[in-house]
Amino acid sequence: MAVRKHPDWIKVRASLSPEYFRTRKILGDLKLHSVCQEACCPNIGECFSHRTATFMLMGDVCTRNCPYCAVTHGKARPLDPDEPRRIADAVRELGLQHVVVTSVDRDDLPDGGAAHFAATARAIKSALPETRVEVLVPDFQGSFASVETVIESPVDIYNHNIETVPSLYRTARPGGRYERSLDALQHAKETARASGKPTMTKAGIMLGLGEQRGELMTVLEDLARVECDIITLGQYLRPSPDHLPVARYVPPEEFAEIKEDALALGFRHVESGPLVRSSYHAWEHVS
Repeated sequence: MAVRKHPDWIKVRASLSPEYFRTRKILGDLKLHSVCQEACCPNIGECFSHRTATFMLMGDVCTRNCPYCAVTHGKARPLDPDEPRRIADAVRELGLQHVVVTSVDRDDLPDGGAAHFAATARAIKSALPETRVEVLVPDFQGSFASVETVIESPVDIYNHNIETVPSLYRTARPGGRYERSLDALQHAKETARASGKPTMTKAGIMLGLGEQRGELMTVLEDLARVECDIITLGQYLRPSPDHLPVARYVPPEEFAEIKEDALALGFRHVESGPLVRSSYHAWEHVS
């Protein structure tokens, strides 16, 4: 049965600091999208107030229609070749030392947008060589060539979300394939190692969609097997009544237990808590 009321530990205090409005203005002036805004992230006030944002490439319309996600679905617009430069300008204006860049799914593009990710990473590093670049990429429909295009660009962290356990893929992630996502993460690690790059891999999982604890541990074991470095675990929150309902609110103490179990598997860093998202405090994951 679906749970309707948020527990107390889910409540977030809104932030209206000057830095919050400054970050919004910079994104607006440069005509950029952020997943913070498009996906209704509960941490937007905190992150914008700290002059951080997860930039969303290739527009705000996704070619997939995952029933947990608030991003608009439909026919995507052509790529903007000037977007990588504007992202770099925003990173410079915000003074970021760690930047996260993600995108909508672009299954309409032959490479899934991999070359656009690579161009953005190059633009950021050209403007700010010391800034760490984290990319949160789609599965590229299993294209290893696309994975290689991104890994061979100057990225520091290759992030791809597993999202949920395999038994819930048909319900929650009908456009994805669990094994395909694992294979992409493994290929990213192997490609980076072969080229001598210290690129780390990262994956995120939502809890509260109806997964069982044993299923979750199997996913974590699979991620450890493909040498994923960083794991994020957070509570699924229903964006609207039209999206998948929350099956269960996982209490903070259970997130803490899962973190300890995950660390025992050998991950470099585990971020686990009700309000954790893939890029929440991302700069701390590699410190």
